[in-house]
Amino acid sequence: MKNEHSGKDKNKNEVGVELKYCEHCGGLWVRERGAGIVYCEKCQPMVADLPAPKKKPQRIALPIRPHTAIEEYGFEVDEEGLDDFEAAGGAA
Repeated sequence: MKNEHSGKDKNKNEVGVELKYCEHCGGLWVRERGAGIVYCEKCQPMVADLPAPKKKPQRIALPIRPHTAIEEYGFEVDEEGLDDFEAAGGAA
């Protein structure tokens, strides 16, 4: 029985491939492993016409607003109306 996965019998014409989605249209296609191409053949001409980005993308961070300080904020609980509710028995 011949082992096809052994290093001795490996075909030199084999190429590793990976499934990739196009970052322009979202379509799935197969590219050579490690090729680094991110657009399918259909979208490459359209993307080539786009202007180059002015600066390199940086780490994305959400905007943070300063906390609002409210002094002397309090609330009152009206305890008179709490007896009007009844709990229903049983499982929810």
